[in-house]
Amino acid sequence: MRLYLLARNPTDSVTDGFLPAARRLGLDVTVLTDQPAAHRLRAPEPETLGCDVRDFRAVIGRISAHHRPDAVFTNSDHLQTQAALAAGYFGLPAKDWRAAHATKDKAEMRRRLAAAGAEPVWAAELPAGADPAALDVPYPCVVKPREGVASEDVVLASDAAELVRRCAEIRARRPGEALVVEEFLAGELYTLETLGDGRVRHLLGGFHTELSPPPHFVEEHMSYVPAHPGPVTAQVLGQLDALGVGFGACHTEFVVSGGRARLVEVNYRAIGDQCDLLLARLLGIPLFAHILRTHLGEPLPADLGARTDGRARLSYPCARTAGTLTAAPGPADLVVDGVELTYRPLRAVGERHELHRTNRDFLGVARGIGTDQRRVDRAVADFLAAQRWEITP
Repeated sequence: MRLYLLARNPTDSVTDGFLPAARRLGLDVTVLTDQPAAHRLRAPEPETLGCDVRDFRAVIGRISAHHRPDAVFTNSDHLQTQAALAAGYFGLPAKDWRAAHATKDKAEMRRRLAAAGAEPVWAAELPAGADPAALDVPYPCVVKPREGVASEDVVLASDAAELVRRCAEIRARRPGEALVVEEFLAGELYTLETLGDGRVRHLLGGFHTELSPPPHFVEEHMSYVPAHPGPVTAQVLGQLDALGVGFGACHTEFVVSGGRARLVEVNYRAIGDQCDLLLARLLGIPLFAHILRTHLGEPLPADLGARTDGRARLSYPCARTAGTLTAAPGPADLVVDGVELTYRPLRAVGERHELHRTNRDFLGVARGIGTDQRRVDRAVADFLAAQRWEITP
């Protein structure tokens, strides 16, 4: 059976998660990407073909001229609609392309939720060239690219002057792109991770996310939450239903305040930044294989057999300045006080980077897994406190 995997830049999710799972399932994999050299360098085993994966017509044509597909899949935020359209063209299991589009387009997501009567969130789409000063905005507000990812160019504005300035800064980096301005959603930030096959939907728990100080929103720490309160989960699932989300993996971010759950964004894919690798280990299930099987048309089991006693934390040491990384710890795999501790560098010594104020500033990721949250938290914190990173301007 042949799996076509659509990708842009290489990710840990694909290299360390989906590709090994595909091998274990005995699948022939063809990677379609607009960055073939980078993928061949990171994972030389699968067949890798160049393709303008942002264009569903190019994807369909590339597949039609190659081997017959049994599944078309992507874990990229940018390519969910294209993968859904291509899979649908070949009559294969797929996400509803309309749901894929509505979750990617943040303005459309707000419109669809409002039309469904979900918890209202003030939001306005700002086309390229439109004047933000003309909007009657509730402050503070958040401005972000309409189709952005990973908190890139997502920023808080406290008043009209700051909103105008922030929009100008983002447009200088993203000329011609539409923006979304929406009310700031106060409250604790959480995620819900789900896996469905269109018939059954499994809840995999979620994370409590700790962010950098405003005005930016960099995810610095994440603690596993085995289950959210029932009313909160019901609210989130109701909003996902309104968007048509229910096939494959989905990573949903929301805030809770006064018992109300309000969506921040819906990423119609598995959670990234090594949280998915941790989740598979924590739950003791073949998570990546389950996701691929749904796209092969196989039903999910009624019971995934997931562990329920696990606790976990991820922490991301971040660069605070631009410059060259001149000293940093290497990878580590330890057991400390009953906690399984893993550290992986995300930036090589000698690399120079600008400051992005997104997850591109991550220097590494520490993952801790155990059965006692306090021990897990302490093990991760103590490990990071003993390390040293140096950045030379």
